[in-house]
Amino acid sequence: MLRLSGAGLTDPDAWYGPFPQPPLGAGHLSVEYDPRPRVVREARAEVRRQLEAWGIAERGEVADTAELLVGELVTNALRHAAARFRLTLFAAHGVLRCEVSDPDGRLPRVLDAATGESGRGMFLVQALAQRWGCHRDGPGKTVWFELGTCGAGGCGRRQP
Repeated sequence: MLRLSGAGLTDPDAWYGPFPQPPLGAGHLSVEYDPRPRVVREARAEVRRQLEAWGIAERGEVADTAELLVGELVTNALRHAAARFRLTLFAAHGVLRCEVSDPDGRLPRVLDAATGESGRGMFLVQALAQRWGCHRDGPGKTVWFELGTCGAGGCGRRQP
């Protein structure tokens, strides 16, 4: 059953605030891709490899969800920007943040999953991520989501 975990979170910074640089020693990966159909599979595999290297893939749910949601964001970048884009991963303080930056300035929209045969990607991001958002980067944009990476109560959650 699909739980809408991100929908009820009040976060005034989620849509506009860029993510600060991770602290030293935190996990960081940034990869640029050409717009090719097989790049979705490549990006998902890169996410899995990196999460394994950081020891995060041991929590299978986090790795599976990250792969799925990265696949959705990469698909959107391919479909709408049709240009080179960047995938960036940060892991620090119990949070995994995944970003996809592309040169297309149009902001993503969450569509009703019950209508149409496409457009469900952002619905999945909203449903499965702890937080997500988008900010403009010059003429382009960065769409991001965050997942908690440990099972402790409050781990990866934004503190008030």
